[in-house]
Amino acid sequence: MIDTGERMNEDRSAASAAASLTAFAVAGSITTAQEIATILIDSMKGADRTVVAEETLSLIAVVSARAVESGADSLISSAASQAILALPFTYHDYLLGGELLAASAGGARDASVYGRLVRKREFYTLHLPSGQLPSPRMLREKMELWMGRLSPPGLPEHPALRLEKLALVEVVATHAKLVYEFARKKQADSATAASRS
Repeated sequence: MIDTGERMNEDRSAASAAASLTAFAVAGSITTAQEIATILIDSMKGADRTVVAEETLSLIAVVSARAVESGADSLISSAASQAILALPFTYHDYLLGGELLAASAGGARDASVYGRLVRKREFYTLHLPSGQLPSPRMLREKMELWMGRLSPPGLPEHPALRLEKLALVEVVATHAKLVYEFARKKQADSATAASRS
């Protein structure tokens, strides 16, 4: 039977692991999304920067959450995964806050942005199963959908061909693997810390 002190140490260790994992995954998600968005905007004439940014960050946030969920148990991954899934909203709020500070004025939130972000997140959470690390094959299939969603009309090549030419699946697969391996490390560290208590 686990006594209260042991349980508190286990909870504290899991909370510390979840916080570290969240910070790692968020930093990697933003970096990866910005790298990909820059490549896409430079390669697609007429691309809508807002659509590219929202679709890309929504996709990467879900991929990151799935990597976390598959790399650590629910005690660690649950809070981290939820925070990562909220990343597109948090990032938008941060940018909006910067705009409001720069303008030195308050303002109402644009509810349509949050509605769009909810729909984008739902699309990717539907296509990337919870608790499963997306394989390169799965990423290729889902990223073809993603490429189609953000491509401006009238581009001469099919989204799958554009995706292959830009080698973006490899970038996202590497990111997912890094987050997954970090989650596994935090899981092991948390277990070791709990066993020492």
